[in-house]
Amino acid sequence: MQRGGAAAAVALVEAENVSKRFILHLDSQRSFQESFIRLFQRRDDDEREFWPLRDISFTVMRGDCMGIIGPNGSGKSTLLKLIGGILEPTSGQITTHGRIASLLELGAGFHPELTGRENIFLNASLHGLDRSQVQERLDDIIEFAELGEFIDMPIKHYSSGMYVRLGFSVAIHTRPDLLIVDEVLAVGDISFQIKCLESIREFRQQGGTLLLVSHDLATVQSLCNRAMWIDDARVRAAGNPTDVVMAYLNDMAAKREQQSGAPSLPELEEGRRWGTGRVQITGVELCDGGGKPRSVFVNGAPLQVRLRYRAEQPVEDPVFGIAFHHQNGVHVSGPNSAFADLHIPVIHGDGEVVYSVAALPLTEGKYLISVASHNRADDEMYDYHDRAYPLLVYPGACRERYGLVTLGGEWGIAEPTVAGRGQ
Repeated sequence: MQRGGAAAAVALVEAENVSKRFILHLDSQRSFQESFIRLFQRRDDDEREFWPLRDISFTVMRGDCMGIIGPNGSGKSTLLKLIGGILEPTSGQITTHGRIASLLELGAGFHPELTGRENIFLNASLHGLDRSQVQERLDDIIEFAELGEFIDMPIKHYSSGMYVRLGFSVAIHTRPDLLIVDEVLAVGDISFQIKCLESIREFRQQGGTLLLVSHDLATVQSLCNRAMWIDDARVRAAGNPTDVVMAYLNDMAAKREQQSGAPSLPELEEGRRWGTGRVQITGVELCDGGGKPRSVFVNGAPLQVRLRYRAEQPVEDPVFGIAFHHQNGVHVSGPNSAFADLHIPVIHGDGEVVYSVAALPLTEGKYLISVASHNRADDEMYDYHDRAYPLLVYPGACRERYGLVTLGGEWGIAEPTVAGRGQ
């Protein structure tokens, strides 16, 4: 690893064909005698190579905020440790410029027997600050961490959330050129997470550079100007955050569909299906905009709910309906063909009806779909499947996060009201 001065560099991080290898020892001895014998009988099959990263190349420019996403075990944290100088690459080269502050693991850079106040001086010194610089910022660090009287308690008694408060406060107040943050922020409570995100935005506005590993894809899209998806030790996509996140979600959905297969009519347990049977719903498929069955969607994407039915005898003026329920039990919506003024004069034999949503407005979460067919007067239920079809929704391009639905609205800055206008 090479490190240079901050002044002459435009790129703060340059990675060229970086790979990292670990050796996994597979010994399973159960006694000291076996261990001693193995000292003289080590075999090649007792070790196995593990490559969390292979041939990774990228550049982080000054002022960038790069989000790094990917499944657990994909090499994200290993990459941050290489950039932070905690690990050395097996091959390739990483060049960094300027002072780096990192928040990678709970308790990293702290001594459990020292108090929070003493650990501020210890941890800040690891980030390159001398004692006078730490003393100058000490009050701000303590105030931001919100630890109160616990600041003078040995940190071995701290909770994980208190570790995060202290670690982030020190890191952000060292005023680094490059701030590296792993998923540890997720340990903190909601109010502190919001406070941290506000500080990160201020840090960026002042020209700071950020590398962020997070499973919160909405945060990556709203906070970062670049994103990189790492999977199976390699870069799968890099560039615009929304494009990268969507590629990652589509891949996750495809893998899930391969594992679970296309949705099909379930064997419903007693009490989950009822009706007279004059119309039977024989199949239910959740499909994308192209009509391909799947059970995993992203909000903002098209959705089709396709209901296949059979009527042994002619049935006049039937109504088909759907109900969306959140996994917590809340009934989100209940559209049906009658509400939509779709008149079906008569059905006989096999057929299919389709309910289409141009842009799915549901927020991230698991939903359960009910389907039904009944008469126009709604006094005879032909067939009802109660919350039988799961729908998983991941965050897509939508920037709304809370509640059950997204409104798709747009924000703007209104023109200031002029006193006396219209008088």
